Amino acid sequence: MPETVPSWVGATARQIARAVRRGDTTATRVVADHLDHITAADPVVSAFRTVRAGAAIVEAEEVDVLEDLSSLPLAGVPVAIKENTAIAGVPIWNGSAAARTPVAAEDHEVVRRLRGAGAVAVGITRMPELALFGMTDDETAVTRNPWRTDRTPGGSSGGAAAAVASGMVPVAHGTDGLGSIRIPAACCGLVGLKPGRDVVPRELGVDGWFGLTEHGVLATSVADAALVFAVLAGRNPEKLVEPARLRVALSTRSPVSGIRLDAPNREAVATASKLLVNAGHDVAAVDPVYPVSLGLKGMAHWFAAAASDADFDSLDRSALQPRSRRHAKLGDWVTRRGYVRQSDRDAWRERSIDFFTDNNVDVLVTPALAAAPPPADLWSARSWRANMTTSLRYAPFAAPWNIAGLPALVVPVGMRPDGLPLGVQLVGPPGSESLLLSIAGQFEVAAPWPRHARSWPRVEDPAGTA
Repeated sequence: MPETVPSWVGATARQIARAVRRGDTTATRVVADHLDHITAADPVVSAFRTVRAGAAIVEAEEVDVLEDLSSLPLAGVPVAIKENTAIAGVPIWNGSAAARTPVAAEDHEVVRRLRGAGAVAVGITRMPELALFGMTDDETAVTRNPWRTDRTPGGSSGGAAAAVASGMVPVAHGTDGLGSIRIPAACCGLVGLKPGRDVVPRELGVDGWFGLTEHGVLATSVADAALVFAVLAGRNPEKLVEPARLRVALSTRSPVSGIRLDAPNREAVATASKLLVNAGHDVAAVDPVYPVSLGLKGMAHWFAAAASDADFDSLDRSALQPRSRRHAKLGDWVTRRGYVRQSDRDAWRERSIDFFTDNNVDVLVTPALAAAPPPADLWSARSWRANMTTSLRYAPFAAPWNIAGLPALVVPVGMRPDGLPLGVQLVGPPGSESLLLSIAGQFEVAAPWPRHARSWPRVEDPAGTA
């Protein structure tokens, strides 16, 4: 690791875009700086499946001569794209060579929107095979948490989170089917937003895990998360407005029966409660009623999604990892028996929306995780049971809101005694993405968090960009 880093490594996306628009620097310089840092840092972290070094420089040079450069919200910002999302000219890896599909002929719509806003895709980030589990690795690499490299950055957007937390990119694209943005965000001390249903174009796999999966963003600051969300949603970026007095429900009840919250994550919720009260909001303990059947139906969808994706585009199931094959086989079984139903998803969505109206609350706050991130290991070579139990025990809080299709966000709120970040989850009714971001912004002002893992070089405020 070099003792010094290029000056644009560690800058926020907003700082970079502003400087490029004003002519204080160039997209080419910014991208080159980040590629240098990736060369130094990624051999330790293994966040990237593919680094597009040459192509990224060419694209940055093209950004620098655009006639509308001064109006681009992400002008010159290096971004990373999760490996299950199409970038023209690159295979869609889906977490392993066995799950890889052919070279994409064109960009996915979310990639097109990012590039159209002036961003430069510097690489493709790693995920577990078929995005199925909460730890990121395969036979070629174990992706590591920059805060503690003996721990996982989570999954399935683990590579994206590791890339942002180590400063290799200021922001990253991720996808979230049962928590795959929010879990890595919590593991790595980031802001992670899963938009609500039908806000960002989906088009993933066969059917986006029955409509559970959404494209979203991982960032080191709320402002960056809001900026990238606006681009993904096809909206004009807007300044977040401080929310008026809100009614906040606080819950530590696990959606999965039998899972207990550890002391640090319980303290994270208490910290969030104090921050909200100090910001002038009304906070009360109100638990969503999670039906016992919800966990079973959630797992049925998890299994069935694996079966659908394992048969997508003529993939060879026999070449998949044993844990993925077992998952897909169970998916075949639950599908044959009719355990995956739109009516169940609709019923839980209606019940979730009613939670806010019936209890007269604007937002729900829950833990982001139940326990510390698991060890960084070759989970892809371990048993299906080990992967299942580990994923469920440390990260049970995210999945219900995918099934409901509601927006949800993770925001940092401190540190564990073991040196890993803590976070909480904010959930809101349909259309509340901006509200969740505004609340997270209040957290950031009241209790700022370190934007990158402390052991990684960074520049908090490059000269001339404040």
